[in-house]
Parts: sequence; C-alpha cells; structure tokens
Amino acid sequence: MRTVKSEIRVGLIGLGTVGSGVVEILSKHQEDFRTKTGVDVVLAKAADRDESRAQALGLPAEIACGDASLVIDDPDIDIVIELVGGINPAKDFVLRALKSGKNVVTANKALMATHGKEIMEEAEAAGVDIAFEASVGGGIPIIHPLKESLAANEIEKVIGIVNGTTNFILSEMAEQGILFEEALAEAQRRGYAEADPTADVDGLDAAAKIAILASIAFNSRTTSDRVFTEGIRKITPSDIAYARDMGYAIKLLAIAARTAEGIDVRVHPTMIPLAHPLASVNGVYNAIYVVGDSVGDVMFYGQGAGSLPAASAVVGDVIDVARRLAVGNPRLIGCTCFFDIPIRDHLETRTKHYVRMRIIDKPGVLAQIAKTFGDNEVSIESVIQKEPSEGGAELVFVTHVVKEKNLQKALSGIERLEVVNEIANHVRVEG
Repeated sequence: MRTVKSEIRVGLIGLGTVGSGVVEILSKHQEDFRTKTGVDVVLAKAADRDESRAQALGLPAEIACGDASLVIDDPDIDIVIELVGGINPAKDFVLRALKSGKNVVTANKALMATHGKEIMEEAEAAGVDIAFEASVGGGIPIIHPLKESLAANEIEKVIGIVNGTTNFILSEMAEQGILFEEALAEAQRRGYAEADPTADVDGLDAAAKIAILASIAFNSRTTSDRVFTEGIRKITPSDIAYARDMGYAIKLLAIAARTAEGIDVRVHPTMIPLAHPLASVNGVYNAIYVVGDSVGDVMFYGQGAGSLPAASAVVGDVIDVARRLAVGNPRLIGCTCFFDIPIRDHLETRTKHYVRMRIIDKPGVLAQIAKTFGDNEVSIESVIQKEPSEGGAELVFVTHVVKEKNLQKALSGIERLEVVNEIANHVRVEG
C-alpha cells in the first residue's frame, strides 16, 4: 500500500494536439479535480522538443522543458503522460517511466497494439499502473467499460467505426456523390486528414485500435500485425449508390468476433444495413458496438479524435490513478489477457459479398460467371445489370454467406474469363 498523498504531481511528454488539450483541461478544472479525488492534481513538468509549444500554452518556465528525461527522472513525479505517439522513442519513455516506479497514462495506440504485453508486464513488475483509455476511442470510453462495467459478460463481438478521417471521407462521398480523391482533399483542407493519410485510409490506424479492443474483449493477446486489413481507396460513388439502393451503407469497420475456431479480427470496407445503428454514424464521429451474452447490444458513440475529446480520456485516466494514489489503494485492473486464443485465418471468415464487375455485353456472359461462382461453392443472392454502354455492361452480384477463401477462388477464376473486362470492386457485407 502506498503512503497517502495530498498532492499528485503529473509530468507530461508531448505538447501537440492532445497534449495541449490536457494542459487546458488540467488548468480549467483543477478545483473540480481536487473535489473528485481529494487531492491536488498538479502539472509539475511538461516536455516537448519544440519548446515554443510550451510558450504558446503559457506554461511557466519552471514547468516547461525540452527533454523528456527531465520528466522521467524527476523523483517527485507520480504520473507520466506520454503523448508523443508512434513506437520510438515512446516505447523507451514508457518503459523507463514504469521501471522508475511511475504510473503511466498514454494515448498511444500503435505502442499498445504492438508492445502491449511487454508494457503491461513491466507495469506489473514495478507495481504501478499503465492506463490507455484514449488509445482506441479518443474521447469515447470503451476500455474501462470492457474491463469493468461489462466484466459480467462473455463478449461475443466488437464492431467499430474507429477512424474519423475515413468515416468523414465515406460520408462526404455518400452525401456529395464525389470521388475518394475529392473527399480526401476536403478532409485534408479541414484538418481531418494528414498530408500523408496512409495510416487512416489504408486501415492501419483502425487495425491498431481493434487489436487493443480484441485483446481486452476476449482476454487474449492480439497484435495489429495479426489483423487482416484493407482500406477504402477503391470505394467509388457507384459502390455507395449500389449499396444505398440495396439498403446498405458502406463504412470502414473494425471487427473482432469470438468464434469456435478462434478470434476473427479484421478491418475493411463493409456494407451494413441502413437500419443498423452504425450506419447512421457520419462525419468525423466514431462508434463502437459491443455484443455481450448478458447485456445484449450496446453502443458507445462520440468524437473519436481532436484535442479536447482525446485529452478528456487522458485526464480521466489521470484522475482514476490519482484517486487510488491519494488513498493508497492497490493498482488499477492490469493485464486481462488470461488466455491464448488463436487468431482465425481471415480466409475462413464467412460473410456475404458484394462484387461489381465490367463485362463484354453479349449473350451467355452471365451463365459463364454464374458457373464459375458455382464451381467454387459460391451461391448468388441477387444480380443487378446496368444498362450497356460503349465499354460494355456492369454487373453487380451479392452472394449468400460464403467462406472468404471460396469467394477469392471464384474471383480469380472470373478474372480469367475472356468475357470479363475487370472486377471493379469487392466489398464484404455484414448483417
């Protein structure tokens, strides 16, 4: 048990978008936090290589510094907040802080999705906390609910719209009827997308987040490199229009499900029924939909990114740790990966599929394509043929539920047919 404290001293590393929000919240609500925790929560030191950031935030000279080591090595710091992002040097900062007996709060999804096991073990060995609520949903609470509020459940499935950039792009494409490139440019103009949007539009950001959620939901370690990942670059206004006509919306979904063969975990564009709660989540908003065996279906919705929403989750973790330090309580709930459940091969996943292809417009084409589907045990639920043009015709198929590997074999065979110009797109269908 720790000695009861009257003041909790916080050291912050990184004064970027989220870090500046943390400074604002800690300053604005300091009196409230004293009431909530019974202790003063004090920002004692803040480090950033760009020291002009501290000046812009009005931080006193005795607090601001340019060297993270001055935070980590300060014996009076109780909680270190790491907000530099990425793997390096963040991993070194976090491990050093934990080894020195400091509690750590981070929003670093990449770090926790790849090195979470090592970090959790180090925290356990040092008898301190590692808290990372902001690493997945930004301002949306989800890690604490999964570990605590929903602990009575066996979680069956977690489905999330966990990347605001891609959700904004798909929403703009649907509402304005514009191309991916145009919607991306608008996202960048508004500051929703980085100059290099790869991590967002190729699904890498969402893969890190669903790896963290799957690890917690199913109590078994999942890392981002085990997540099947596909981005949204190939989605067109035509795909969105076809989906809408068939009663679906297209979203980039991060999906984790418990199956008899192991954990099914993947990120890809997905057609979901318009009646599904996730279908109406638009713009930069995020949502995480959880299915538990006792609670049923619950959804967490809100702003997944931005300075203050993400900082809200970071400071929430700080308050949680501070409460316990103030009264000498034991650590927060640590690692909950009690099992070693295999990750199911994504080729074994069973879903419906939407397939759009361009064909030569002549008799017998549909029969050849249908035969190739059938030869690979893929049955067809519906077919739409667009009016022929000079370049041929367009066919849209929706299959019945089928194994991914069967669908891929069928598509490989169809691509070799002389009557098929190209398979323009393929989107998985849930619900």
